Amino acid sequence: MKIFVGLGNPGAEYAKTKHNVGFMLADKLAEKIGAESWREKFNALVAESFFDGEKILIVKPQTFMNLSGEAVGPLTNFYKISAEDLIVAHDDMDLPVGKIRLRPKGSGGGHHGIESIIQHLGGEKNFPRVRIGIGRPPQNWTVNNHVLSPFNPEDAEKISEAIENLIPAVICIFRDGIDMAMNKFNPKKKKISDEEI
Repeated sequence: MKIFVGLGNPGAEYAKTKHNVGFMLADKLAEKIGAESWREKFNALVAESFFDGEKILIVKPQTFMNLSGEAVGPLTNFYKISAEDLIVAHDDMDLPVGKIRLRPKGSGGGHHGIESIIQHLGGEKNFPRVRIGIGRPPQNWTVNNHVLSPFNPEDAEKISEAIENLIPAVICIFRDGIDMAMNKFNPKKKKISDEEI
């Protein structure tokens, strides 16, 4: 069994904001694997499906971003799944808009949603992450203003493309694990040519 968690804030006013790219991916993924019947459970909206014979839960915490762990912790306890079978998608200001990066584990890196999940998993950090770039705040903008604002049309297009590209990446995590998915879907580092040395 796998649990895929897309992070975001509940409510129509937040639906198209940068902080909600995790929800956007969760919705697309649910559509793709036929998990479209959402119900409320453990402070979250949960949809389930079977994929390649394995049960998959798609989860959108309804706690607001900074308290995401209050939904994720009880869910993982209830289903008794290991950290490696929990996949969390979230926005990342350290990546340019629309860039994607898969990671096998790590700290919260200043992301309050991830930090809350780690806290509610008793400090466990070994769960795969799906990071979606939203870029840094413009000059004179606070982080809050940035993450709670919608994308401009050009950036919205990049995000839409990133989410489409992530569907096969997440399915690869379900089927083959995070290492294989990272190999296939993480951007390759450019090799240094002889002229650059």
